[in-house]
This record gives sequence, structure tokens and C-alpha cells, in this order.
Amino acid sequence: MNEYPDWKNLTHREFAQLGWNQLAYVKRIGPAGEKAWSVHAADGTEIAVFDNRDGAFAHAMENDIAPVSVH
Repeated sequence: MNEYPDWKNLTHREFAQLGWNQLAYVKRIGPAGEKAWSVHAADGTEIAVFDNRDGAFAHAMENDIAPVSVH
């Protein structure tokens, strides 16, 4: 029996639920010239905002969640 999902036919909801409790997405936000970093759950929900990338990554790791950069 195949334990892996059918990657080509995932719904948006199924895709969002992948790694929902294991990954945090970190991305730069704000207007040009301002540096702010947001941490998001796998479903896109914003969890927190930090004034630097290191703080965003540290917050995720402190909560046993693997941070991943989004460009």
C-alpha cells in the first residue's frame, strides 16, 4: 500500500495541511526599506512578526517547529 499522497492531485487544503505541525514558513514583509519577518503556519496563518530573520527562526525552533524560508 502506498503511504504517500498523490502529489499531483492534492487539493489546496490537503497541500496546506502538509507539515502543519512541523513547519513554519518565514518570509520578509513590509514596504521597501523596512525589514520585518513574519512566521506563518503551513496553512498560511500568520503566527508572529519579528524585526529580524534570526528572531523569526529562533521563535520557530523554540517551539519545536522547523523554519523554512519563503522568497
